[in-house]
This record gives sequence, C-alpha cells and structure tokens, in this order.
Amino acid sequence: MKNLRIVFMGTPDFAATILKHLVLNKYTIVGVITAPDKPAGRGRKLSESAVKKYAISNNLTVLQPTNLKSESFLNDLESLKAELQVVVAFRMLPKAVWQMPKCGTFNLHASLLPAYRGAAPIHWAIINGEKITGVTTFFIDEKIDTGEIILQKEIEIEDKETVGTLHDKLMYIGAELVAKTIDVIKKGNLKTKKQPYLEEKIAPKLYPENTKIDWNTSLESIYNKIRGLNPFPAAWTTIQNGDKPVNAKIYKVHKSILEHNYKIGKLISTKNELKVAVADGFLVIDEIKIAGKKKLETKSLLNGFHFSENASML
Repeated sequence: MKNLRIVFMGTPDFAATILKHLVLNKYTIVGVITAPDKPAGRGRKLSESAVKKYAISNNLTVLQPTNLKSESFLNDLESLKAELQVVVAFRMLPKAVWQMPKCGTFNLHASLLPAYRGAAPIHWAIINGEKITGVTTFFIDEKIDTGEIILQKEIEIEDKETVGTLHDKLMYIGAELVAKTIDVIKKGNLKTKKQPYLEEKIAPKLYPENTKIDWNTSLESIYNKIRGLNPFPAAWTTIQNGDKPVNAKIYKVHKSILEHNYKIGKLISTKNELKVAVADGFLVIDEIKIAGKKKLETKSLLNGFHFSENASML
C-alpha cells in the first residue's frame, strides 16, 4: 500500500519533533505549513520557527501564509495534492483548508479530549492537580478541539512533574500517536467517536492575571500552580520587601506541612532557606528570579540579597 501524500502544519519545537518522527519513519511529506518569520531578540532579527528550520534542513517544501484564506495560499496548498493534512500546534484553520484533502485533516492535542480544550492543556492539567493526562488525535471541524476522536494515549502525571518535563513526554508519545493515526487512516479501518460535552475542564491562554500566585489558596494548589508553570511562563508574585514592592517569578519549590501562627504570605528567610507561610504549612522556595536579577537557587540568592524582617508576599 503506497504512502499517503501528507501536508504537515505546525510551528514550535513540539511540532518539529513530530515532523522529524514522520520524516525519519519514511512518511511522504509533500509540504510543510508554518508561521511567518518573526522579529526576535535584541536585534529584532527575523527568526524562523522550529518547524521551518527542520523542514528546510530536509529539503521539504515550506509555505508561510499570513492569510490562510487567501486565494494564492489556497492555490499553492491545492497544488501539493495532499491526501491528508496533519496539524500540531498551529492555528485555527478555515474550512477551505481543512476540508481540502480526501482523507481529511487531523490535529494532535496534548490532553485527553474533551478535557482541556484550548491553548495551554499541559499547563492546566498540572495546575489543576490532575493525575492522568495524555494526547488525542481528532478530525478538525468548525469549532476548536471538538472534532471526532481518532486515537488517544494516556500517561500518568508524577507528583513532582513540571510543565517542562510533561511537555517533552507528551511530545514523544504524541509523535508515535500521530504515526499510528496515519497508519489507521491509510488502512481505511477507521472508527472515530464523538466527543461528549465537557464544560468545566478548559485550558485558556496564559496571561499575567491567571499566572499570579494567590497565597490565600491551599499549599497543594499553590504548589501545583508553580510546577504547572515551570519553566514557562513561570508563576509570579509581588514581594513587599521594606518600602519597595518587587515582582518575582518562582520556579522550583517544595512543601512543608506544619502548623504555624504566621500571617498568610509572611516571608521567612534564613541563611539557607526562604519559605512562605500559607494556610496549611509553608511553601519552601528552591529557585526564584527577582525582577532585574538572574534566576538563582535560593542559597545563592540569599548570599547577596536581603529580605526584611517584615517581608511578605502580596
């Protein structure tokens, strides 16, 4: 049975790893669609996406449309004569694009749909204290992440998991699931299932408003939030240290479940330790980045940074 002609759509490292898996396993990639180059860094030089860099290094045809509905892009896409389109971490597609190939267009999503539809499923699964997540392939339809499910693969979320470690695990599991999905579609023995309605578990974009730490919540929920945002974009807080409040990003922490009489948010520092009093114990900070300074392990920070006796988290 001959290989399907595949167009791959994606932008970040997550997608590039999956494209690489398909190329190394001899799937027929007839074109790659990725985001336009963007200015980045201090010099504002144009930066290519991870997917583009990999595609070019393997002599694949690359299209970088600014408008997915433009006639010129649709003509270029049609000229590739794809039988199937695979989408990983791209953007919402117009109907004219996703309905083009005869075998359809499927997406890989980093959750067990219908849970955690949206932009940041890996982050929110950890933030919400989930014990299991996974990856899902599904056919794209008019709405976001609602199409019929093709395949799913579960994975446990470990107690000390961060979004960084889970991202990489799901990336490699996702690569295998995408390849398996292509094989199932090629063989023609496809059985999809409709997604049930699920409203409460969503994965919205991350903003400063929803990544700030609320010190009045439980020790467990604060711990989950910090590891669910480590290393990117990182949970943040404001420290009242003397007269000047300063913002800080918190990366690595551990829990200390002890009774105390401190006010919630009280920051307690010694020569080697920095911890915050919360309702049911202390959150011990192991790695932190104070605005204007490098990200440091707490011991290194305390060598040269002084916290006042009345310092607290706001």
